[in-house]
Parts: sequence; C-alpha cells; structure tokens
Amino acid sequence: MIHHVLTVNPGSTSTKVALFRNEESVLEVEVRHSKEDVEAHPTVLGQLAMRRDTVRAALRKGFPDGVVPRLDAVVGRGGLLKPIPGGVYAVNEAMLDDLRSARYGEHASNLGALLAVEYAARDNASALVVDPVVTDEMRDLARLTGLPDVQRRSVFHALSQRGAARRVAGQMGISYEQGRFLVAHMGGGISIGAHDQGRVVDVINALDGEGPFSPERVGSLPLITALGLVLREKHSVQELQRLALTRGGLFAHLGTNDLRQVQKMADNGDERAALVFDALAYNISKQISSLAPALLYEPGARVDAVVLTGGLSRSVRLVEAVSGRLAHLGPCFALETDEMRVMADGAWRVLRGELVPLAYSS
Repeated sequence: MIHHVLTVNPGSTSTKVALFRNEESVLEVEVRHSKEDVEAHPTVLGQLAMRRDTVRAALRKGFPDGVVPRLDAVVGRGGLLKPIPGGVYAVNEAMLDDLRSARYGEHASNLGALLAVEYAARDNASALVVDPVVTDEMRDLARLTGLPDVQRRSVFHALSQRGAARRVAGQMGISYEQGRFLVAHMGGGISIGAHDQGRVVDVINALDGEGPFSPERVGSLPLITALGLVLREKHSVQELQRLALTRGGLFAHLGTNDLRQVQKMADNGDERAALVFDALAYNISKQISSLAPALLYEPGARVDAVVLTGGLSRSVRLVEAVSGRLAHLGPCFALETDEMRVMADGAWRVLRGELVPLAYSS
C-alpha cells in the first residue's frame, strides 16, 4: 500500500517541507527566513500565515500542475508543551490550545502542530507530532539549581539529537539503547543532551538561557553582571526574552546570525569575527564536556561517542575546532540529521499499525 506523508518543520530561521511516498522522498524544500521577516511579527503565532504561505509555495513548486497527492498523515515538529515522554502524539485540541497560548513558551516549533492540522484537514489525514522538544527523561538531581524555586527544564532538539545518535550507534555496530552519547544540536539555538542507554538523562536547554551562545541566543551569562545590565537598561520581560533568544550571540557581536558570513569576515582579516568564531567553538566544546559526568557515574562507564548535528555541523571549520577539544572523551561524529525523515518514520509506524499515537492532555 502506498502512503503519502507530509512533514513540516518550522525552525527559528527556516521552514522545511518534505513529502514522502512511502520511504521515497518526492519533495524537499528548505526556505530561509530573514531576521526582518521573522521580527515583523511580535509573537510566534503571528508568523502562522507566513509559514502557511511557505508550505503552500513549496507544494506549488513541487507540483506545478496543482495536483498534490492525497495525504495519509501530516507530521509537524513538536513544540513547547508540558513535559512528556518521547514518542508519537496525535494532535488534539488540548495540544493546540497550549501552543496557541504559548502556555509553556514561545518558539517557532509551536507552529508545527497548527500547520499539521490545517494540511491534514484537506484529506482527513492524521495530524501528528514526533519526539517534541519537551521530551523529558531527566534525572531528578539534574533539575535542581541553587534556588529551590528555580528548576531546570528538559527542552531540547529531541528529534534531531535522537535521530543523529541512532545513526552513529548503527555506524558503530551498537544499539542506541546500549550506548552512551553526548549529542549537540547546533543551529539557531544550541542544545546538548546526555544520552544514557536510550534515555536523555540531562540536557543543556537551548531555550532557557543555558549553554553556549549561538548564532542568535545569548547562552549562559554571569548572573550578577547580567542583572546589573537589566537594572540599568530597565528592560521589560518581553524585551529580555527577545534579547536572549533572537538578539544575542553572533548577531549581537557581528550583526549577522549567518555563520558562513562570519567565516568570510574572518577570512578577509576581520580579527573580531575570528575571535567570535573561536569563542563559539570553545563555548560549544566546553558545554559538551560539562555533561560528561551524567554518563560517567558508574565504574567503567565511558562515552561511546560525541555527536555533532544541526545546521552548523555543515561547517568543517567549526566541527574541527569543537571536536579537537573533545578527543579525550571519545570519537567525534558530525552529521546532519534528516529530521523530516525521522518525523515521517513516526507516521509510517502509525499507518502500518505498529503503534497507536499517544494522547496529549494539558
């Protein structure tokens, strides 16, 4: 039986669309969004029409005759929901309500389920999300901070990280459920996970201000110094969130969130760009190293591999600069995760009757 599965992945700086006929990819489009286009909308929900138009244009380009195959399932990237185990979830009203209201936070991934429902409605197809970013398998001790009222959250690129770790495990001849991996998704935001025999037991959260700075996020900051800046500038909470998530990192230092442009600037003799690039690589490697204790707590335990994925893993220079500092931990692999295929795989398992989608409740 032939199944058609559409996958839609709205990211902070891009929208990806792919259509699969069974396991064959028949359409793959990635549209980059300029910072100006994204920031023209004060909220993520305000971007819905822009992202919808992007999907429509991708399908129109892929099928100029206007005849899009009947869809059996549409999979959207899972957004910011309450903490839930990983897996395949059916999109329902409880999920949509939490995403529309940004009850658990603002991120472009919140639009994934909304777009899935819209495009599934045409053919009465299943609307699904797979391994949302709020996948939570953290150990309790990893949640505690120095303030009892502030706990760390598990928010990370679960889809990308798990897909990359499974591929590396296969290359190494072991199962993902047997191995221990430090995995970094390096994109507009950078998240890092400690994958311990199939469970992600600690994460460096790319959304709450943790970890390395990224193309547009500030990452971890010296708290007292940052508080002084806040008091002087009298930022509102909304202004601070925007600064932390979209105006920091490479953009704050160099006026661009494009790592390729930063490399060109450095190659042309810009010493500041060269320093910022080196600092980015240093901070990524430092933060990956910081999660090693999550995997090395048992006698004889070891890190089987360090895995680098995400859009920034396309930069050979960055990968070499990061992996060179991590050789003591184990072999380092860099690969792009085909998130669209990982999403589609979840739908195929549902369509083949191998699993029943989980139900989300708010």
